[in-house]
Parts: sequence; structure tokens; C-alpha cells
Amino acid sequence: MMLGGFQKMSHTDWEVLLAWPSVTVRRRGRHVVADLLHPHHVLSTSARNGGWSEHVRHLVNHQSCEGSGHEARARLMHEQGQERYHDTVCREIDLPEDATATMGTAANMNYAAVVVKSDEGVSVAAIVTAGVATNAVCAGDPASWRETPEGFAKIAAVAGTINTMLLVNTPVAPGALARTAITMTEGKSAAPLTSASPHMKFGEITGAAVRDATMEALRWQNGLESSYTRGLFHALGRYGVREATVFDDLASSGDGDVTLTPEDFELLKRNSRSAFYEPLVGASAHALANVLDRIRHGTIPASTARDALAQQAALLAANLAAAPHRWAEFRQRLLRLGTDDPKRVVLAALALGWGEKWKTR
Repeated sequence: MMLGGFQKMSHTDWEVLLAWPSVTVRRRGRHVVADLLHPHHVLSTSARNGGWSEHVRHLVNHQSCEGSGHEARARLMHEQGQERYHDTVCREIDLPEDATATMGTAANMNYAAVVVKSDEGVSVAAIVTAGVATNAVCAGDPASWRETPEGFAKIAAVAGTINTMLLVNTPVAPGALARTAITMTEGKSAAPLTSASPHMKFGEITGAAVRDATMEALRWQNGLESSYTRGLFHALGRYGVREATVFDDLASSGDGDVTLTPEDFELLKRNSRSAFYEPLVGASAHALANVLDRIRHGTIPASTARDALAQQAALLAANLAAAPHRWAEFRQRLLRLGTDDPKRVVLAALALGWGEKWKTR
């Protein structure tokens, strides 16, 4: 059978995740495919057929590698380059390269979440895979890959992405489709529709579908329940403060009078979860991360960056020590470090706060 000039493949060995008159979403092994059953406007980030398109008939999300240590697959992607690798993915599932948009992730396709939201006959479906336990980033964070004339060069291990397919059951004007991409990010974060503003109902259901699907995917891929996001590492992981390495970092980061004694170090290791996930510690860590973001993006003057960092780090130390009245003292001690390196200051604040918690004063 021919479909819009392309061959429609048998779905008998695939699991159907969504069936609309206009699209079928199916899953098998490492792949999730959305087959567009008649011509669509498509906006995608695919290396081939990306951007605005009217000829794409298949949308593919796939697990391109394991999350860590999968050097053979990384070499394959590097050697082939984006466009040849796109063709490889299409051949694996018998799809036409020129009519397919692809994206890849280390996340498992069995954890793909599908959420549908509707309003007055308009429906949107978000199909999301997500993995952020190792290297979630925001715009401007250090990159993991560099594009060169020879292809893509790996800078550091890459294992975390949030991939989203958003399907709409009614035509969407070009400008609204572009705005939908923004609303999707913010959530992740008459026909045809002409606005995808979050103030419009279409924008609302788009954002809600993407948000709910993302949270569901994260719950399965990373065991990330909403309450876990309150913690220190969720807030400051992108600045190098990570649960897997924090004790090694603390052991080698002694800074003057804010070094943990061996006894305090062992006590923190035995009680790390209650310390690092304590609500006020988490709140101050998120406030600190926000200030660091503002410093990095230049919305806080560089001349005040060190003091702004010390102020927020002192609050983190005071909350960890259960001694909010000592904030000014902690600020002065952290300023004496003479550094605006975020990771160093955070580690010093942790050592300072924990080291002072059980001292008699």
C-alpha cells in the first residue's frame, strides 16, 4: 500500500501506543515511531529533514546508546556523522531516509510516556522520553560535544536528554507551530489554529501534556519523584556538585578553617540523605543555583558576583548547621576563601555548615 507516495509498513510486530485517524505511534525495542497518515506540517530538530517540512511522514525517537561507557556506539555515531547515522537508524526500522525525522537519546524507549490533553475537539499528544540523572543541562552550560569539520568530537560522557514528540489533531498555522515549540519547552518548562500562546487554551493543553509526560518519563527512567527535586544535587548538579562524587570532592577540598574533621566526615556519610535532602538545605541550594545562573548570564554585575555567591552559600551553610542566626559569620568565613568558583564555594559551605552543626556554642 502506498501512503502519500511512501510505502506503509506492517505494524504487526510493533506495540501501538496511540492511534488517531491522522497518526499512529508505535514502539518496538529501541525505537518509537510516529507514522503520519496524511501530509502534515512538521517542525523538527532532525539532522536530516529538520526545520520546517511538509514532506516528512515518520517521526522517530530511538535509544542511540547506553547512558555510560558505550564507546563503540559513540565511535559509530562520530565516524558516520549526523546524516549518515540518520540513514542507519532509518534502515534499522525500514523507513525512507528522505521522509523521516529522527532524534536520539540514552533513555530506554520502554519508559516513553504518552499523555493526551483535549479541549473543544482539539487534542494534543506528548510522547516523551527523559533521562536527567547524569548530565541534565540548561542553555549555556558546558557542552558534551563539539562539531568539527571532521564530524562530532566527544568532550565528556553524554547520557541525559529529554526528547519530545508533540502531535496535534488539527492543522496549526506556521507561526503557531513555532510558538508551540516554545510552549513545549516551557512545559518541560477555528482551523487552522492561529495561536499557541500559553494564554490560549491550546497553549495550556500543550504545556500540560508535555509537562505531565516529562514527569512520567523521568519517574520511570530515573526514579525521579517530584519530591526528589528539592535536594541539593538536583539544584547544583550542573555546577559539578553531584551525589556520586560529593564525598571524594569534600575529602580533597579542604579550605582553611572549613575542613571537615574525620569524625564529622564519617557522620555526614552516615547521614547524607537527611542532610542533603533537608528541605531548607534544598531551598537554599535552589536559591544559590538561581544566583549562579544570573552570574553566568551576566544579569548580576561581575563586580558583585563573589559577594552574591558568598551570601547564598552562607545561607546553605546556616541551614545545614540549623543555625540561621550565624549567617553573617558564615558569610565572612566563606568570603575569606577569596574565590568565586561555584563548586569550591558550595563544598566549603557544606563542610562549614555540617562541621558547625553539633558544636556547642
